[in-house]
Amino acid sequence: MTTAPPLLDGYELSADTARIDVDRTHHWLSTDAYWALDRPREKHRRAVERSLDFGVYETVSGDQVAYARVVTDGELFAWLCDVYVDRSVRGKGIGTALVGAVRDHLAPLGLRRILLATHDAHGVYAKLGFEPLDRPDDWTALRYDRAARAAGEVPNTLGNS
Repeated sequence: MTTAPPLLDGYELSADTARIDVDRTHHWLSTDAYWALDRPREKHRRAVERSLDFGVYETVSGDQVAYARVVTDGELFAWLCDVYVDRSVRGKGIGTALVGAVRDHLAPLGLRRILLATHDAHGVYAKLGFEPLDRPDDWTALRYDRAARAAGEVPNTLGNS
């Protein structure tokens, strides 16, 4: 496993969910991230509250410039998602440093695997030890129809919400 590259001077990383700028991260994801276009703000807010969140901030202004979210049981599995670097600071290694720091933060948990999906950043993640699944055909996904979900047509058979 490679060592996470350090952030450039002038930036700091935090795993404090209270520091996440929910409005800014929602704007980034819902308008500029192919996987989250049109994500409702309230769903984003709840996802932030229920996840491990990581932000990169300018040390002088305190403005958030990058974000990553992890969904995990804390024992066996984690899903790294919503990795986003503001367009104004791309190309400075911030995304690589962020993902490396997330990976290193999770390492002491003894997880079996951290999964992520990407359409266009395989090279960034490969530098940090991520590799294609050995047997991707073993994996499947259940996708609820968005229209049915929005209309409340997905049944809740467990009796809770």
